[in-house]
Amino acid sequence: MKVLAVGAHPDDIELGCGGALRAHYQRGDQIAMLVMTTGEQGPQAARSRVAEQEDAARQIVATLHWGGFQDGAVPAGARAVAVLEAVVREEGPDVIYTHLPTDSHQDHRATALASLSACRRFSRVLMYESPTTLNFNPLVFVDVSEHLEGKLDLIRAHMSQVLKNGLVDVEAVEAQARFRGFQARVRQAEAFEAARFLWDVSVGSADESMAGRHDLRPAGV
Repeated sequence: MKVLAVGAHPDDIELGCGGALRAHYQRGDQIAMLVMTTGEQGPQAARSRVAEQEDAARQIVATLHWGGFQDGAVPAGARAVAVLEAVVREEGPDVIYTHLPTDSHQDHRATALASLSACRRFSRVLMYESPTTLNFNPLVFVDVSEHLEGKLDLIRAHMSQVLKNGLVDVEAVEAQARFRGFQARVRQAEAFEAARFLWDVSVGSADESMAGRHDLRPAGV
């Protein structure tokens, strides 16, 4: 299976769907990441946020793409859609993870809208929550009970944000995973809204392989 995860800034993807990506990596899936900006307006450390994002991508052997937009000024229109479409054509993903449009950060909103436009013909588009999400009503959950520590390692690669940005709180990430797990009736989970999610229940289908031990399940099952 081929996976594309889209984020506005370095660390957005890891916070939103890092556990799911660790599960994909463990399964041997092909992972690509598209980060729309280098996050140059955020806190910086001795090593750049570009280097931090590269470190995180290496942990899951992901191909890393950059959108090339200015931090704080990601467009929602044709230019951003064109960047996304180019990466989608190159990677040919089976499932796309991206931001949710209901977010207080303008870059997150713009990235979400551009993603939904660029991926309008895809059958599996999942939208993750971030610390700045305003409204979130998840119906799809990924069991990350065996992958939470791996997710935290991905987040720790972004040391400038973990140490200096109060929005990146490792303990809060753990608590969130436990809460979403409670909702999904597992120990720990990541949650998603679905723009679309086609579930093929035929024997030996790609979805069966993707789910593994029922890693993907609707709420309450």
